[in-house]
Amino acid sequence: MKKQPTSPRIQLDHPGGEKKILLHSCCAPCSGEVIEAMVYSGLDVTVFFYNPNIHPRTEYELRKDENRRFCEALKISCIDADYDTKNWFLRAKGMEMEPERGKRCTMCFDMRFERTALHAHENGFKVFTSSLGISRWKNMEQINGSGARAADHYQGLEYWTYNWRKKGGANRMIEISRRENFYQQEYCGCVYSLRDTNEWRLSRGKEKIKIGEKYYGREEEDKTGQLCSIDAKETDAPPLNPPFASSEITGS
Repeated sequence: MKKQPTSPRIQLDHPGGEKKILLHSCCAPCSGEVIEAMVYSGLDVTVFFYNPNIHPRTEYELRKDENRRFCEALKISCIDADYDTKNWFLRAKGMEMEPERGKRCTMCFDMRFERTALHAHENGFKVFTSSLGISRWKNMEQINGSGARAADHYQGLEYWTYNWRKKGGANRMIEISRRENFYQQEYCGCVYSLRDTNEWRLSRGKEKIKIGEKYYGREEEDKTGQLCSIDAKETDAPPLNPPFASSEITGS
């Protein structure tokens, strides 16, 4: 039996009394706590992995495989959606220099939630939500706004705006990540966040990100540079509006 998180759980109030939930998952570390919280509350959760923003492909496959591994262990359905990066880059055109939490991030959330909402509509889900909001690096209002806009396309569909960070969720997220030895990504996901994080690291005498090397719960676990996790210290992470260099995108 897996070790349970130390922070006590509460029974979730089902939105509209619905038990069938479609969960957009950005990665295993962020979705682990969300999935376990839903299972604990007796919800019928289906995981939807749609993240064409993640770059490079190696990083994408690592995050997807960790997500699938966790779902298989819990016998939860995990849907692998398209990796349509061409569409993502077309929509990101002109926003290459936007900062974290800027217009490009809104576009990215909109794109992923629109696809999630479409799947929900076509497959009988009345409620969907996302694990993106559990990260303290993300703007909850920005995420919830994208979710609500996506849901508005379909009558009877609701985006669940629950704050997964609260009531011990943030702590349980880290405990589960260490228990499961999840892959520990060191940047949000897109090529531009990789570029900016690497530039920030180099400016402080740190090495560029090495994809595929760090895992939670291992000796080499890194407490720095986290953009998709909430395990980093504020002083160790790149600022939300880092100075951008005119250099080419790095780390691909």
